[in-house]
Amino acid sequence: MALAKPAGLHYKGDQEATMDARRISLAIALLAVVVATTISAYSFIARDENGVAAIGGDFLLTDHTGREVRTRDFAGRHMLVYFGYTFCPDICPTELQSMSLALDALGDEARAVRPVFITIDPKRDTVPVLDTYRRHFHPDLVALTGSGERINAAAKAYRVYFAKGVDDGSGDYLMEHSSIVFLMGPDGRYIRHFGANTPPEVMAAGIRDVL
Repeated sequence: MALAKPAGLHYKGDQEATMDARRISLAIALLAVVVATTISAYSFIARDENGVAAIGGDFLLTDHTGREVRTRDFAGRHMLVYFGYTFCPDICPTELQSMSLALDALGDEARAVRPVFITIDPKRDTVPVLDTYRRHFHPDLVALTGSGERINAAAKAYRVYFAKGVDDGSGDYLMEHSSIVFLMGPDGRYIRHFGANTPPEVMAAGIRDVL
């Protein structure tokens, strides 16, 4: 005797279930590729004669006070650098908050580190906008903007990917971008990086190791 199906439930046939399983497997495989690519991306970057990854370099940008600054203006202190934008709904504020908490955890040692936020959306992230935004994070945070050309040059030097999303017609849009925190030495050279969602205590420990 055939059993009636309980109301409200949908029983999938074998063929449909097999197709769903294949879709899930494909999604998992694609996710694994994205994760693996993100984790290993910086392993394939050219390195100098000392084996240090060729990440970073001189930039000419404008800070949240309207002053033009270069990399050399931060000489003598480590830099903790993050590329993002102020209209970012979640990732950027989360990473900047993690940077802030990591520096708080360092206590007096944090004086040797300067947190730096570089916008990838200079059209909207003007000097006044950045000045207001930075106040939500660590008091030492320097926020930088500049022309599209200068932002592109800085992002290229740090091997950061970004692209403008689709504008819905209202002027609102999101930016696709890498989410990586770079730790640079007092000489402006790359030391290491922290991936997205790195816990503040882990970031603090990683910074303390090189101070």
